[in-house]
Amino acid sequence: MDTATSPVVERIARVLAAQHLSANGHGTVESPSALVDAQWKDHRDDAIAVLHTMRAPSPAMAAAGDVAVWERMVLAAIAEAKPGIVM
Repeated sequence: MDTATSPVVERIARVLAAQHLSANGHGTVESPSALVDAQWKDHRDDAIAVLHTMRAPSPAMAAAGDVAVWERMVLAAIAEAKPGIVM
C-alpha cells in the first residue's frame, strides 16, 4: 500500500479548497491549482472537523478492519495537524 507524503489534514483542506474554487466543483475556475496552493490553509479547520467526524467508523468500516487501529490513525492525523507537531 502506498503512503502519502503530506499530512491528511492538508490533503483534505486542498480538496475542500478545490471543490470550492473549481468549475468541476462549486466554483468557476477552470484550472484552480495555483489558487488551491494559496488558499488551502483557509480550509484547515474544516479538514480537522472532517477528521473528528471520522473517528468513529461506520458499521461497514468496522466490519472491514480493526476499529481501535482506525481510531488511533485518525487521532494521529488530528495530532499531526496541531501547530508545532512534527510526526
